[in-house]
Amino acid sequence: MRAVVLGAGVAGLACAVELAGRGAAVEVLERGERLGAACCSWYAGGMLAPWCERESAEPLVAALGLESLTWWPRKFPGTVLKGSLVVAHGRDVGELRQFARRTEHYEWLDGDGIAALEPDLAGRFSRALYFPEEGHLDPRAALAALAAHLATLGVPIRFAVDAEACQQALAAAQAADSALIDCRGLAARDVLQELRGVKGEMLVVRLPEVSLSRPVRVLHPRVPVYIVPRGDGHYMIGATTIESDQPTRITARSLLELLGAAYALHPAFGEAEIVEIGTGVRPAFPDNLPRVQRIGSTVYVNGLYRHGFLLAPALARHAAEHVLGTGHPSEVMHADSRQRRLA
Repeated sequence: MRAVVLGAGVAGLACAVELAGRGAAVEVLERGERLGAACCSWYAGGMLAPWCERESAEPLVAALGLESLTWWPRKFPGTVLKGSLVVAHGRDVGELRQFARRTEHYEWLDGDGIAALEPDLAGRFSRALYFPEEGHLDPRAALAALAAHLATLGVPIRFAVDAEACQQALAAAQAADSALIDCRGLAARDVLQELRGVKGEMLVVRLPEVSLSRPVRVLHPRVPVYIVPRGDGHYMIGATTIESDQPTRITARSLLELLGAAYALHPAFGEAEIVEIGTGVRPAFPDNLPRVQRIGSTVYVNGLYRHGFLLAPALARHAAEHVLGTGHPSEVMHADSRQRRLA
């Protein structure tokens, strides 16, 4: 079996890994000039937090996301499995209780428990939720690891493939009866017209004076924020979810809110060096759930919303099994595709 994967974001690379691992001869086509240049994965948080996401997402997201906790450590040794911490300031403790009611697999911590996990937060919070089964990773390092793994499997990634070259490659693939897997994200809206863009904003700061071992979510009624350690004193700060398909720069309001929340977590963030500011537009369907959908000869893997690294392993496995005829991803397969397959 030969397969062509469109897109070298986390979904495309994961699909290529799963297909190649099952013996398919795979080629990846990417419009960007280099890894991460044209994909929203480059600006992701990299949290593998199915139970935290369950607070605001459908049960399917948590069910699929669990697979990431075993898949990523096998593919990327830099995966960190130290859990997630959710905190709230005294006036917002009610938000913490609401968060707990909407999820599971957590432990309540008091001030001493928080200090035991994160000494630099000692005395700053009296209650927290700890999700010990979760993890996180550096998205850019993880993408590079997948690309390197594909190279060992003999899978080429062709960069800077423009629309005309892509069409030529697809025509050649169809003539050779190759499987086509489309992981272009929002660019696939030319076919998947229900897709919409959801912009996320982030910044990376350097603060060697503070040491955090795991992602910390700071709850606030208006602006919940997560702070993810990236190693060497670097932290990614993010949270915004804006209905927009325009990859414009971060707004002043968002920047102030993100920095303000980080400062409230620990005042030392007021002296942090801002290393990078970025935005990414993530593809989502109206229900914010992912889909594996066959249209004609092409299988589309899309709609990962803000759960790219969490959902990519399960979606890639489902897509590979569907393409190779070894499984049927009923829980994520679009209804029209199921009907065509059953027919």
